[in-house]
Amino acid sequence: MIIKETHRVPEGVHGVRLSDYARIAFPTFPSRKGMAKAVKRGELWMNGAPAQSGAWVQAGQTLDLVDLQLRMPKTYHLPLTVVFEDEHLAVINKPAGIEVRGNKFKTVENALAGSLSPSKPSDALDWPRPVHRIDYSTSGLLLIAKTARAQVFLGRQFEERKIHKRYCAVVAGAVAEEGTVEEPIGGLPAQSRYAPIKTVASLRSEFLTLVDLFPRTGRTHQLRIHMAGIGHAIVGDQRYGPEGRVLKGKGLFLAAVELRFLHPVSLQEMTVVIDPPSKFKALLEREASRWKKFN
Repeated sequence: MIIKETHRVPEGVHGVRLSDYARIAFPTFPSRKGMAKAVKRGELWMNGAPAQSGAWVQAGQTLDLVDLQLRMPKTYHLPLTVVFEDEHLAVINKPAGIEVRGNKFKTVENALAGSLSPSKPSDALDWPRPVHRIDYSTSGLLLIAKTARAQVFLGRQFEERKIHKRYCAVVAGAVAEEGTVEEPIGGLPAQSRYAPIKTVASLRSEFLTLVDLFPRTGRTHQLRIHMAGIGHAIVGDQRYGPEGRVLKGKGLFLAAVELRFLHPVSLQEMTVVIDPPSKFKALLEREASRWKKFN
């Protein structure tokens, strides 16, 4: 265990919940949600012992923010496509079929050190850290922090919903016009906007539509749940799509293709864009060709 930061609660503080006080004590921490997860993982200590989020903070107490991971994770040798990189952050194109982070060895986080250049600023992280997640089955743009300043700044942008994300997907059916889905997920508010780009006839699904998707909240599987809920399941979705409509070996047709955010140092707005995976265009062309051939 490594103590990263220590805070001595000053005189005059009493009757404050740790969950409320922790962000004051450690302003460098990325987000309130992230702090709650840190407490759950045992990374926030009070007077030399793991703290509970409901504990009361009093003057004279010592709070420690600790890192339970003593060493840099063993590098997973997976070449990653780096779309943008500087001393403070990077944006990579995450492949489908791999977790961003977790207890597994084969994760994007464990592959970052082998794909990114070392950071030189004094607040450089011991190893690059993803600041958000993309589903296992989804490919696309993933934002990486290389310094503590970037980790904090970008984490807060995500928490305050100031980072713009655009996904591209192929969905079943003909989507005639753009719209918004507002259906709670897990009891929490969730909102997604969709906009059709191109629709083709399909023998398998009658129609397929290429759409842009804009999540305005960040619930797990939000876009997949919302599109399936309005009758336009994302092609290849084994969990929420109709049974028997999965294309063998083709995976999920969902990709994060645009990120817009403020740079943590220059404060300039950055827009990073990639093309959808080639399989999207190939599927639409193949389905349109087959429909034309047999009709």
